[in-house]
Amino acid sequence: MADIFRHRGPAWRASHAGHVSLGQLKVMSAIERCRTAALGGHVERCEDCAHLRISYNSCGNRHCPKCQAAAAKEWLADRQAELLPVPYFHVVFTLPGPIADIAYQNQAVVYDLLLKTAAETLITIAPTGQARGLKAHDPKHLGARIGFTAVLHTWGSTLTHHPHAHIIVPGGGVSPDGERWIACRLGFFLPVPVLSRLFRRLFLEWLNAAYQAGRLQFFADQAALAQPAAFQTFLAALGKVEWVVYAKRPFGGPDAVLAYLSRYTHRTAIANSRLVAFDGEHVTFKWKDYRAKGDARYKLMTLDADEFIRRFLIHVLPDGFHRIRHYGLFANANRANNIALARRLLAVPDPTPSSRASDHAENGRDDEDWNACPCCGGRMIIVEAFEPGCQPRFWPVPSIGLDSS
Repeated sequence: MADIFRHRGPAWRASHAGHVSLGQLKVMSAIERCRTAALGGHVERCEDCAHLRISYNSCGNRHCPKCQAAAAKEWLADRQAELLPVPYFHVVFTLPGPIADIAYQNQAVVYDLLLKTAAETLITIAPTGQARGLKAHDPKHLGARIGFTAVLHTWGSTLTHHPHAHIIVPGGGVSPDGERWIACRLGFFLPVPVLSRLFRRLFLEWLNAAYQAGRLQFFADQAALAQPAAFQTFLAALGKVEWVVYAKRPFGGPDAVLAYLSRYTHRTAIANSRLVAFDGEHVTFKWKDYRAKGDARYKLMTLDADEFIRRFLIHVLPDGFHRIRHYGLFANANRANNIALARRLLAVPDPTPSSRASDHAENGRDDEDWNACPCCGGRMIIVEAFEPGCQPRFWPVPSIGLDSS
């Protein structure tokens, strides 16, 4: 991505001046400068063989494909201690195309509604089974207080705008009186048609409330929706179509949950590993066609570089928007106590400290702090730090702007 932005970015910015947000410009600049001398860095030297190595600083931007691995690793380490020994399910809530069209013009509002209504749908149905058209305490429903983690994605495999929420939820919950753990039926969590109908109703009600409060704006092809009559007609039509809620089969166990989360929580619109070629004018990348089966799913797409940049930047989130959220029993306010209660009800001990933590306590460092020399395996230590835009004294580095990753 950095090479594409460096090569085509200046011309793209000039041709789209006035139509690019400050947030998008910041993302472009961060990715272009990531792991280059423009951000500074440090020099390491092996204690045994004196081998020198330079490391440039990362930009840390959450949209940068290079910077998410470390963030994901740290986040997953925190989540590992919270996993319960129960089946976990994966539920996906997707906004229909007409809503996605207005979502791009109202990202902060509509993305927030997507996550909140998906969460409210699960929280409403799981404890009581009550929703429009349902009998109270339907035996098909869980009858428990649940907790889950939701992650917002805004992209499809070809970088098109496709807002949807991935939700990872344990297959069970705490009884309303807090005295027992209620497990879901084997291989079954909650009925998808019921989730879909309630999700649709809640989202349309809350979207209408946002409209009435003057929180939505409409431009270009959507400008007509600024008229109340047109907007109400728009909502009525969406209330008559099926909304997509997809519940995947349960994961194979807690380790599989972590493996999944490591791929999804800190994913960017496209990873560098999916980029196949860039000839200065066109970008070729791998994508997955979910309508095909087997190896036929995996295909290549070539886009004009300017169109590729446009597609990437439509997935830049508003500043301060939290795309990973915890709800119910896992809500941040009382998560530790709720997880402790769940473990007690499941009769499982608290997780033991990891070997990594033990090593840190005994040796005063994590194993990962031991930065091995590529030549002899000795320990690399930092001998110099240099400021952004500067060159180190101990290493003849290339000119500023060369990507060291």
